[in-house]
Amino acid sequence: MSHVNQHISQLREDFMKGELSETNLNKTPDVQFEQWMQDAIDAKVNEVAACNLATVDKNNKPSARIIYLREFSDNEFYFYTNYDSRKAAEIANNPNVCLTFFWPELERQVRIEGVISKKAEAEKSDAYFNARPQDSKIGAWSSPQSKVLKGREELNSYIENNKAKYKDQEIPRPDFWGGYIITANYYEFWQGRKNRLHDRIAFTAEGGNWKIERLAP
Repeated sequence: MSHVNQHISQLREDFMKGELSETNLNKTPDVQFEQWMQDAIDAKVNEVAACNLATVDKNNKPSARIIYLREFSDNEFYFYTNYDSRKAAEIANNPNVCLTFFWPELERQVRIEGVISKKAEAEKSDAYFNARPQDSKIGAWSSPQSKVLKGREELNSYIENNKAKYKDQEIPRPDFWGGYIITANYYEFWQGRKNRLHDRIAFTAEGGNWKIERLAP
């Protein structure tokens, strides 16, 4: 066994920072998520809006990557990306996705399953794009996301060409770039507890209501 494998096999961490019980749980999952997100912001969690987005391709092969949540309300979760990317192709094939947030500073995890039922409104995508820094706008135009490049130089050439093209003018949002909306139908709130006996409480959408269940750790 390598030194690295030996090290990670011996890692142990007892979670002692909180508990999650039915008595301190909000009975509406999006409100509970908002409360935990605020707790994470208050705790200055690093990259608090970062989450893992899992998708499945046409061959039922899963893939996952870190994205940034940019807005949420009423069980709808917004993120922005390139509509020609690998994730977009997989979403077009299968709109069922999963978001996972991990906030180690609070020993908490939230898993949200749902369906991407639509792309964000053009006005909302425009507003978010227009609020981005200039270099990020150039980046959106310059990256053929998920496509094979000959090298970094190819990407740099796209960047320089777009800088020249849009010099001293407003940069419009590309038609191939914008937002998606995930409508949640399942939440799982996980609070680390001592001896790996964690608290896990799930919300499942059923007929306009939410069924709440405690899961074994």
